[in-house]
Amino acid sequence: MGSTVFESTLFRDMFGTAAMRAVFDDRALVARYVDVEVALARAEARAGVIPADAGEAIARAAATVTLDFDRLKRETDNVGYPILPVVAQLSALCGEAGRYVHWGATTQDIMDTTTVLQMRAALDLVAADIEALRGILAGLARKHRDTPMAGRTHLQQALPVTFGYKAAIWLAALDRHAERLAQLRPRVLVVQFAGAAGTLASIGGKGFDVQRELARELGLGEPASTWHVARDGFAEAVSALALITGTLGKIAFDVMIMMSTEYGEVFEPFVHGRGASSTMPQKRNPISSELILAAAKIVRQQAGLMLDALVTDFERATGPWHVEWAAIPEAFLAASSALHQAKFMLGGLIVDAARMRRNLDITSGLIVAEAVMMGLAPFMGRQAAHDAVYESCRLAADRGLSLLDALMQSPAITQHLDQAALATLCDPANYLGLAPQMVDRVVAGRA
Repeated sequence: MGSTVFESTLFRDMFGTAAMRAVFDDRALVARYVDVEVALARAEARAGVIPADAGEAIARAAATVTLDFDRLKRETDNVGYPILPVVAQLSALCGEAGRYVHWGATTQDIMDTTTVLQMRAALDLVAADIEALRGILAGLARKHRDTPMAGRTHLQQALPVTFGYKAAIWLAALDRHAERLAQLRPRVLVVQFAGAAGTLASIGGKGFDVQRELARELGLGEPASTWHVARDGFAEAVSALALITGTLGKIAFDVMIMMSTEYGEVFEPFVHGRGASSTMPQKRNPISSELILAAAKIVRQQAGLMLDALVTDFERATGPWHVEWAAIPEAFLAASSALHQAKFMLGGLIVDAARMRRNLDITSGLIVAEAVMMGLAPFMGRQAAHDAVYESCRLAADRGLSLLDALMQSPAITQHLDQAALATLCDPANYLGLAPQMVDRVVAGRA
């Protein structure tokens, strides 16, 4: 039974996914510590730093090792780090070769490289979810390319848009996030092996050879220099998660408001009992949107912690490094939750195009006052047109008239445009600008 939402039997699937937990759980973490120690032994054997047979002996022992986790916990609490306790148990199982386990390495080398391996697996999961979301949003954008709805600024109806245009804006942001993830990988997925103060002094002249072989063994990149206290790569990765979940939070916020009774334009997928109230039978709460917003806030906080952890002292941090142990797993778990909920919510999103049209018409044409103004401007100048349409808008509001009826009572307007021309200008579906064409451009950019 866990004590946080990430571990809780009740809440963990709301604040993470099983696949992401499997990347960061204790057994996977320790297994990767062992993997890195084995990879280091093999690299050093190939580089001639330790006997050739020692590398394989360590690998054979590691393949069958079963670590005592109770002992590992006790010793980690005492030492302050888990690597020395892992090395002690692994070395004991390797016979003569045990003396070469962890040769020339420092604890942070193993832990940092393990975190890189975790991040690689976690970023793969994130990238796959983003790709799935991009496909879902492209489908929504295409389907609703020409579905008119009210565009809103400052929570007020502004000008007509299409729902496909809204979905295309969401999609374009995720396209950029996919690009960011691809770009950051070479900077983040690099091996850490540099020794006590980062100078590789313990390996002598073959330090770069071992580093190169270790990187090859693990399928990682080689850093130009030690990054024990240069944590920008990890901070960049978590900051990217904050950007991704920020976009998902924006989508969730839009959906949540559009689900409200007064709007009723979209709905999360219907699942019997989902979003039900304990006291109000009519309620259908936006559960996925709420969880996405919560996850986005959590990730944003972890990104702040990672930026704080950039400020380190000299060649080994006294404290900031430990912040990463909490921030990185929690950021990836919360991000996985947001992505999972977004796939569910958008994948089954119910779009009420008829309600969108009714909402578009609730101002009786006032939403396209700009269209009328621009239609009049060639005849009387922009400012005069603005003032004339403004007066008609006030008349419509005061007397409960449609904009068209109010316009028809203005001689200054009707002397230039007849009723048919004004009716065309007052139809919101005729004032969508290039919104549909923007949908085409965004969707085409995925090809």
